[in-house]
Amino acid sequence: MDNTTTIEINSTHVTQTFHEFTDVTKMTHALNKSFEEVILNKLPIPDTLLDLFHMTLFGNTLGKWITALVIFIIFLLLRKQLSKLVTMITLKWVKRTETTLDDEILYVVQRPIALGMIILGFNVSFSFMKFSPDFSIMISHTMTTLTIALFAWVLYRIIKLFESSNELISKRFKTDNGITLAKLLLSVLKTLVLVIAGINVLSTWGINITGFVASLGLVGMAFALAAKDTASNFFGSMVIFTDQPFKVGDWIKTNEVEGTIEAIGVRSTKVRTFARALVSVPNGNMANAAILNWSEMNKRQIKMTLGLTYDTTASQMKQILKEMRELLKNDEDIHQETIYIHFTEFQDSALGIFCYFFTKTTNWGEYMEVRERINLDLMEIVEKNGAAFAFPSQSLYLESMPQNSNIEITL
Repeated sequence: MDNTTTIEINSTHVTQTFHEFTDVTKMTHALNKSFEEVILNKLPIPDTLLDLFHMTLFGNTLGKWITALVIFIIFLLLRKQLSKLVTMITLKWVKRTETTLDDEILYVVQRPIALGMIILGFNVSFSFMKFSPDFSIMISHTMTTLTIALFAWVLYRIIKLFESSNELISKRFKTDNGITLAKLLLSVLKTLVLVIAGINVLSTWGINITGFVASLGLVGMAFALAAKDTASNFFGSMVIFTDQPFKVGDWIKTNEVEGTIEAIGVRSTKVRTFARALVSVPNGNMANAAILNWSEMNKRQIKMTLGLTYDTTASQMKQILKEMRELLKNDEDIHQETIYIHFTEFQDSALGIFCYFFTKTTNWGEYMEVRERINLDLMEIVEKNGAAFAFPSQSLYLESMPQNSNIEITL
């Protein structure tokens, strides 16, 4: 029980000592009292000069004015050193964390900390002086304005740090669309910080912003009606960034355009067509369109029907089908999940072999190279087995020829 009481007493004593030490008003009053007692009363200063220090200027003695000026100059001269001291103290704690983000944030807030020291010096200098109510209110409003500006500056610099660092954003947003969306939101956030700071400053000085905000609402409504297409494009870009139907470099096709995505902006998406023309499509249209994204294929289809002539025998057909299947199953560029090679139909002028399979690559150039190689290999199989590809033809039988009856004429 005694130990608990001792701990409570010590804790209370420490708390009171801390409050007394950090009480700016007591500190400045003590400094001013020391100035008056030590400098003015203890030193051999002539009475005429002492009378000068006791002169009243704007409700305060000249001694208080000099004390306030000295305090402000001390803070002004030592602002960088005090800022470095605060940074060094904070840096010891920051280095214990694994992330480097807090180190970069601490670096960008060094200059605002120096400004904060000047504001603190200004506050300390005038905290023990007495002024008229109007002047005191003006000083209070000035201090509040500077404090709001300081906090807005700190937030603005931190947001700008994220916006200018692709590495910081890419760690949290893996896709290009996510990085673009993050930068867009950070830009909006910077503007929001400035707007909120401005509103608070106006409110501090007693400026009624209710009517101003209401008028902004009316102006915003008129602006929204006039710029509905722009708003549609903006929200369309938000849909594209969040839903991510495509990304930069994808090959897409819509009812309006087909090509490769080159850039995704806030207002429009730029598509490079295969004719090398650059098309800017409004994001509002892109968000509402059915988009076929060819780049999202994990394999690419090859579908065709080969026609062999009718003089191909059944044994030849069986061997050709067997070799075609073996060719595709042993090819590294062919997807092994789906391979269909079948003799499916008797066409008017050919025996139809249905071929359906996929390439592993989805790249257009690589796909064309694989398809060309496979087509040549299929031709070699047909030629090696003594068969031939058919072409569209018709057979006519003439029964009433004088000398040669039943002659087959192929067209």
